[in-house]
Amino acid sequence: MYKKFENYLLDMLNTPAKKKKVLVATLIAFIVAVAFIPTKLVLAKMLPGKNNDTYSIYIDLANGSSIEQTRQVSECVVGVLQHEHEALDTEVFLGSGSPLDFAGLIKGSHFKNSENVAEVVVNLTKKHDRDEPSYMMVQRLRPVIVKQCENLYPQTNIKFIEPPAGPPTMAAIVAEIYGSKAEGIRHLAERVEGVFRKTDGLVDIDIMQDEIYDKFEVRVNTDKISLSGLNVKQVNDILYLAFEGMGVAVKNSQKATDQIPIFLTLTPEGKKFAARDKLSIEYKLASLKLMNQMGMMVPITEVVDIVPVKSNPMIMTKDLHQMTNVLAETDMVSQVYPLMAARNVILDTFSDEYEISKTGLFNLRLIDKKTKEVYDLKWDGEMKVTLDTFVDLGGAFIAALILIFLLMVVYYKSFVLSGIVLLGSFLSIIGVIFGHFIMNIFTADTFFLTATSLIGFIALIGISSRNSLLLIDFTKSLMSDKGMHKKEAIAYATATRAKPIFLTAAAIILASTLLASDAVFGGLGVSLIFGTIAAVIASLIVVPVLIDNSDLERHFNFEERKAVPIMEP
Repeated sequence: MYKKFENYLLDMLNTPAKKKKVLVATLIAFIVAVAFIPTKLVLAKMLPGKNNDTYSIYIDLANGSSIEQTRQVSECVVGVLQHEHEALDTEVFLGSGSPLDFAGLIKGSHFKNSENVAEVVVNLTKKHDRDEPSYMMVQRLRPVIVKQCENLYPQTNIKFIEPPAGPPTMAAIVAEIYGSKAEGIRHLAERVEGVFRKTDGLVDIDIMQDEIYDKFEVRVNTDKISLSGLNVKQVNDILYLAFEGMGVAVKNSQKATDQIPIFLTLTPEGKKFAARDKLSIEYKLASLKLMNQMGMMVPITEVVDIVPVKSNPMIMTKDLHQMTNVLAETDMVSQVYPLMAARNVILDTFSDEYEISKTGLFNLRLIDKKTKEVYDLKWDGEMKVTLDTFVDLGGAFIAALILIFLLMVVYYKSFVLSGIVLLGSFLSIIGVIFGHFIMNIFTADTFFLTATSLIGFIALIGISSRNSLLLIDFTKSLMSDKGMHKKEAIAYATATRAKPIFLTAAAIILASTLLASDAVFGGLGVSLIFGTIAAVIASLIVVPVLIDNSDLERHFNFEERKAVPIMEP
């Protein structure tokens, strides 16, 4: 078989038309493979979805919502989850976040401490015991729960939080908006949120800021208190006792070493107001009465003023600059393409209010045309991690190519031969990209070109370089020691090295099949499998043609002499 392969290579090297076809076919394959990325036939992403045994659901109602309203939304969510056979159990944390986990540490779960928030933790069966991955379950349940439960109360926001496959981020896409005026930041954030909601592939959209809502303040009137024979402390104590509760006495018991406090407060039903208006508050407070110094019962409403006011929203800062975040998750798609789509919409539509200029690669600066206030829009989240990772891995790849090239230049003292080794290594990218395209056809969800895929590609450089290096050295040995002609030496060296090249490739491919089915390292496995196949083809077909086209005699300072049989010592 190897003799036939040697004859085939010798015939190809002796036919200029066939050599030209090999080079043209290689160029076309490379162009087609690279074109897969901008045409979105192969999609890039930091890391694919991870199949977890748990995930969380964050529930945020409008600021000022009661704990009862939060409970109703939480019960709605749990009601949907109860129909899932693969959901072992759920735990609801009303008015607080769950104990910190890897995702909650970054996403701010520990900051949840108000009546309008809740967190539902869902535990699933082990991933090896179920057919549906957790990220596919989340994708299926999200529209169902949002449709049934978000509409119970206005401004309710329900988000699904999964443990990250890689570095944790606040969200897949985070738009950081900086400025000096809180009103301007809020207005711009709302416009960006509107763009996100109209962008395909983005879900769980939210603004990390408090809503401004109407509320009522109960202010003690010191003049009326003095005229009524009461004091301010009495009024404050009765209000706190009624709605928060406080200890009013103690009880002794033979079973306890310390005194047992008696805690007094209104019942949950007694704390409720009939409506959110001033009249309902006055009616509720009128039932609370205090005895003055003359023994008369004075209603609380006689000594307090109920004043409608606006809420005071939280002011967020980062690096001492006032800002806010607009968050969005991606629904089983790469975060790169929705971000680019949203950014293009911002550039096209925000020019009615702002003068827009680009800062950096993706960031924008917006200047209000009326007030001349300056706002900066910076992208963060998984998108920034993806960009940084791909830039770092791209730099590592370029550095590896440069170091290999320099090493070959020192070894061969020839830029041409070093370039052949380098080109033979680089051609493995054809197999990497085609492999992801093929896997994307046969998998249920999108098979992304991920960071682990690039790691596999970088690892292939060494394997491919070694193959080219051995072919050149063996050819040199045959020409210098055996006096073989260049074409015969190239064909014989390639055919002889084909067996160890195939065996090495088979070992890599078989070992990499264990990685190909993994959610996170699948890209690494596919890159090694298909990249190795491309590297073998490049080493056995393309590299011999490139070597033949080079002037080996000049590079090796070799003068051709009479050829001798290969078996002769």
